Amino acid sequence: MGSLKHQIEALAGTFFEEVVAIRRHLHQHPELSCEEFQTAEFICGKLDEYGIQYQRGVAETGIVGVVEGTNSSSGCIALRADIDALPITELNNAGYKSLVAGKMHACGHDVHMACLLGAAKILHSLKDQFEGTVKLLFQPSEESYPGGAIRMINEGVLLNPQPRYVIAQHVINTLDAGDVGMRAGAYMASTDEIFITVRGKGGHAATPSQVIDPILIASHIIVALQQIVSRNADPLVPTVVSFGKIMGNGRTNVIPDEVKIEGTVRTYNETWRMEVHRRIEQIAVNLAEGMGGSCEVKVSHGYPYLFNDPALTDKLYLLASEYLGAGHVKELEQRMTSEDFSYFAREVPSCLFRLGIVNDEKGIRSNLHTATFDVDEQSLETGMGVMAWFAVEILRELAMEMTSDK
Repeated sequence: MGSLKHQIEALAGTFFEEVVAIRRHLHQHPELSCEEFQTAEFICGKLDEYGIQYQRGVAETGIVGVVEGTNSSSGCIALRADIDALPITELNNAGYKSLVAGKMHACGHDVHMACLLGAAKILHSLKDQFEGTVKLLFQPSEESYPGGAIRMINEGVLLNPQPRYVIAQHVINTLDAGDVGMRAGAYMASTDEIFITVRGKGGHAATPSQVIDPILIASHIIVALQQIVSRNADPLVPTVVSFGKIMGNGRTNVIPDEVKIEGTVRTYNETWRMEVHRRIEQIAVNLAEGMGGSCEVKVSHGYPYLFNDPALTDKLYLLASEYLGAGHVKELEQRMTSEDFSYFAREVPSCLFRLGIVNDEKGIRSNLHTATFDVDEQSLETGMGVMAWFAVEILRELAMEMTSDK
C-alpha cells in the first residue's frame, strides 16, 4: 500500500475535485457569525456521508466530529476550522461567487472548512493505520466578538478526551499555492475595540465663542492618543492604536453636541494591553475636561494575542517540510491582525499555520477581507493533505510516548 505519507498524498489527489466542489458550495452560500445554520447542516451532511461521528449544536452552530484510529485512547489532537463569513459584497465574477447579497467568504473560511472535511475523509479512510483520536472542531463566529472559540471551550470541546494539541489552518495572500508558513511564539496581536463619546455644547458654527466644540476636542484626542505608541510603548512590543470612525452629525454651519469615535488597540503583551486601555481613558477624559467638555470611554475586550507553542510549531515545520519539500515551508512574520484561535492556545499547546493561496498567473492575490478576495483552488489539495499528515504523525509520537511511559 505504500507509506502513510504516500497514501495521504494519493487520497488528497483522489478527493481533490470533491473538496473543490465543497468549497464552491460554501463560498456561494456564506452566513455571518452566529447565523451559520445552513453551513452547519451542510457540514453535518458531509460527516454523515463519510460515516464520521459528531456532536452538533456546540456554541449553537458549531460541530465537533471525531475520527478514531486503532487504540483511540493512545492520544488525542484537535483540528480546527472556522465557518463564518463577512458582511462584504463580492466583486468577483467566478461561477462560484456568493449568491447572498452583502455576504462573502472573504477570509477563506470556506477553504478552511473544505480542507478540514477533506482531511477528515482522508483520516477516516486510514483509521486502521494510525493510533489515537482526532477531534474536528468546526467553529462558528470567529469574525465577531466574543467569538466562537471561547464558547466552544466553555461547552467542553477540550474535554473527554482532552487533546494534547490543537492545530488550525488559515489562508494567507502572501504565500503561493502549494506553500505553507508558520511562526513559533507570539504570532498575532490581541485586539480590543475602543468607543469614545465626546460631549460639548453645540451651536452655530459662525459663533464658536458660544459653543464647546466636541469636534475640536475629538481631534485633539485622536492626535494625543498617538503618543501612546510613539512615546509610551516599548519599541520591542508591537502596538497599534488606530481610529476608523468619527461621527459628528453636524453640518457645515452646525457644531454638534457630541462626537463619537471608534477605533482599535492591538498589541502582544497582556499587561501592556491593560495599561494602554488605562492611558486612553486618562488622556481622553483629561483632554476633554481641560477644553470644557466631557468624555466617556468604553473598551470592548476582544481576543488575546496568539501564541504558537514553539515545540509544536517546530514539529509541524519539520513535518510540513517532509510532506511538501523544504522549499515550500516558509517562516512567517508577526501580524497585527487577530484570531480567536488564541483562546485554544491559552488552554493547550497549539499552532495556527498558514496556507498559501496566491497564483499571480491567474491574477489571484487580493488581500483578505476585500471584495475581490479569491484563492487558487489547487491549495485545497495541499491544505487537506498536510492537515491529515500532521494528525497522523503527531498521534504517532503520542502513541510512542505512551508506550515508553509504560
